[in-house]
Amino acid sequence: MFDTLSGRLQGALGDLRKRGRLDEEAISRAMREVRLALLEADVNFEVVKDFVAKVRERALGQDVLKSVTPGQQVVKIVHDELTELMGAGDSRLAFASRPPTVVLLAGLQGSGKTTAAAKLGLLLRKEGRKPGLVAADLQRPAAIDQLQQLGAGLQIPVYTGNGDPVAVSLAGVKQAKADGLDVVIIDTAGRLHIDEELMQELERIHREVKPLNVLLVLDSMTGQDAVRVAEAFAERVAFDGIVLTKLDGDARGGAALSVKAVTGRPIKLASVGEQLDQLEYFHPDRMASRILGMGDVLTLVEKAEAAVDKDEAEEMERRLMKGEFSFDDFLRSYKMLRRMGPLQGVLKMIPGLGSQLEGMENVDERQLARVEGIVLSMTPQERRFPHVIDGSRRQRIAKGSGTTVQQVNQLLEARKQMAKMVKQMGKGKMPALPGQPVQNGPTRSATKKKKSKRKKKTRR
Repeated sequence: MFDTLSGRLQGALGDLRKRGRLDEEAISRAMREVRLALLEADVNFEVVKDFVAKVRERALGQDVLKSVTPGQQVVKIVHDELTELMGAGDSRLAFASRPPTVVLLAGLQGSGKTTAAAKLGLLLRKEGRKPGLVAADLQRPAAIDQLQQLGAGLQIPVYTGNGDPVAVSLAGVKQAKADGLDVVIIDTAGRLHIDEELMQELERIHREVKPLNVLLVLDSMTGQDAVRVAEAFAERVAFDGIVLTKLDGDARGGAALSVKAVTGRPIKLASVGEQLDQLEYFHPDRMASRILGMGDVLTLVEKAEAAVDKDEAEEMERRLMKGEFSFDDFLRSYKMLRRMGPLQGVLKMIPGLGSQLEGMENVDERQLARVEGIVLSMTPQERRFPHVIDGSRRQRIAKGSGTTVQQVNQLLEARKQMAKMVKQMGKGKMPALPGQPVQNGPTRSATKKKKSKRKKKTRR
């Protein structure tokens, strides 16, 4: 997401980072590049003009020009203004003191409302809530079946009905309350374009059901069209926030950067992948850091905590401290990594690593899959005790995994080096960098101290 914009902004600000002193000409040149980058990302023209004016005004301030690191100060200003542009603060859903909390999803047909409803249900269930789904989209024939299939796969109840969508919504909320659910998500009908019938239907559902949260689902791939849709909805339906879908496929990001400034409504959630568990709360400050290539450590930690079982992690830590690293440990760590999402997305959250991945369309995860195939071709004994793998076993493993004996040998050697490294770390010794000696014994200064103590004892 935002790949093109991120590259352009980092390029525009890269020269400023290296400068020890800044002048008005350098800042103006950088601001021109920033303006072009935002316009190419399909950001609203008025939003771009205001954004660049604010950054320029702050960048020309005395605090920046007299700073020890003026270039870094300008980058921080751009980060702060990007955060403000997307909506400063973490905007979460509101929950009723008396359940159930009703969440109404609105949007055009094709924006991903039905899938977003299922994703939101899964996200809320992970938070310990009991969600239910209401299929109130009676316009699209497959909408009810789609929601039922998604609900069945996630084991989330789906309430359906015929006739009037208002009656279906009211009946669904009533039944969900009787079943003890505390959140009800209503999937409403959409159209290929905004029309009077659509708006009247939404107004009637809103008036009768009285949802606590009204979320507008927008397709981020449509850029400025998404912003225009949001403006039209804002005139008729008082929505509370926005759900951006298909953000993983949007290399420009115009909708995400424009919609808050134009409508005044914050982005609350963002879909970052096709899988049902890839819906996240939107954090403007973290997104700004990603755009500027600063990584996103907080989201990375949250993903790791969600993917890693606590007992499993403690057991692996205990084994690593003892210097043990078997292929079973590799499989467990590989599964944890895959639960965190696509490898390229995870790597880009590591500060400083995103720029090194520039130009790589996709990190080749087939290499890891090939390694997994080699490990799974081993017997349980071989995975646990790799030293028993002799020449004939290596040939069998290579044949079973569709690889070569050379690739099997490379993996065995890599595991041996990893085991050696974790053993040194477990003993409190950092492995040496290439070209540096490993200090396994006492240092020279420590040896001198011991010799001087021996001389004193001899004199006494």
